[in-house]
Amino acid sequence: MLIGVPKEIKNHEYRVGMTPASVREVVHAGHSVLVETLAGSGIGSCDEDYVAAGAEIIATAAEVFARAEMIVKVKEPQAVERAMLRADQILFTYLHLAPDAQQTSELVASGATCIAYETITSAQGGLPLLAPMSEVAGRMSIQAGAHVLEKAQGGRGMLLGGVPGVAPAKVVIIGGGVVGSNAAQMALGARAQVTVLDRSTQALARLDKEFNGAVQTVYSTQDSLEQYVLDADLVIGGVLIPGAEAPKLVTVAMVKAMKPGAVLVDVAIDQGGCFATSKATTHENPTYVVDGVVHYCVANMPGGVAMTSTYALNNATLPYILKLANLGWKQALKQDEHFLAGLNVHAGKVTNEHVARALGYDYLAPQFAVADASAQLVA
Repeated sequence: MLIGVPKEIKNHEYRVGMTPASVREVVHAGHSVLVETLAGSGIGSCDEDYVAAGAEIIATAAEVFARAEMIVKVKEPQAVERAMLRADQILFTYLHLAPDAQQTSELVASGATCIAYETITSAQGGLPLLAPMSEVAGRMSIQAGAHVLEKAQGGRGMLLGGVPGVAPAKVVIIGGGVVGSNAAQMALGARAQVTVLDRSTQALARLDKEFNGAVQTVYSTQDSLEQYVLDADLVIGGVLIPGAEAPKLVTVAMVKAMKPGAVLVDVAIDQGGCFATSKATTHENPTYVVDGVVHYCVANMPGGVAMTSTYALNNATLPYILKLANLGWKQALKQDEHFLAGLNVHAGKVTNEHVARALGYDYLAPQFAVADASAQLVA
């Protein structure tokens, strides 16, 4: 298979779909890789590194899209990229379609087969291609939040861990999954006072055991959520419903009642955000203020630590890239129901139920997309 890796063009996005090491593995398996010039510059990999790994360097994204059978990216394709997709092409990347009607419409119109990292599941019920970036974003959320809490950034002027004789900041984390546990780890390391809210008693028990009681775990209700958010100095939103738009858990009224200079970091912003006042921002202009509360809602947080993020992501994506290249998309997905869950759009149809429901599309079950025509007729 001929695989194309374009340079990412989202605002301050420095990650790249494949590292030179990943390219070498794919080439060793008998495939060919086209890499747009300077695609790896954000992770310290030059064109010569990719050539040494066996890639062909291409001058423009247009040529990469025109020639490649499969496009491997990191972030969702931007409008100019979506216009270059074609019906016989595979797109393998993060998509986050539920809150993005325009992207969904244009991917449907392209006819391409679009497989989303974030909805591929595992036999254990996890999200193996989302988890590495959730780990990074969870840890970055505390790093970013601590910075924004500084007075010069609009925050309350607090040091996250305080000092002897001065109380630490109160950090409230909504969601006890991968983002939440990694955020808690970093916040505890900074000596903040940490509370995690979740509706899963199993998740709360896991966190209590993981942190040996150092994190306060609270069952999330309307009452407890309001109580802890209003008393917080820093709130991390890490709630996820796979493939679906994030629920708006913190209301406009709650934001208005928070402490002046408190900070909200919405890690769920790729899926629409879990604060009612959230809107996507960029690394260039990461924050804005609503009712005295500073919002940090960067939609590609891990792009800020591109080297760490790219290598962590490639560790997870490489086996799937190889499977798609070796078997073709239909056979690869047909053999693996968990991989099949990643199929979001195919041949002008929405094949993810959450996306279809959120945006008003007819839903084609993904198993029908990989079935033979005769099997579809029987179904």
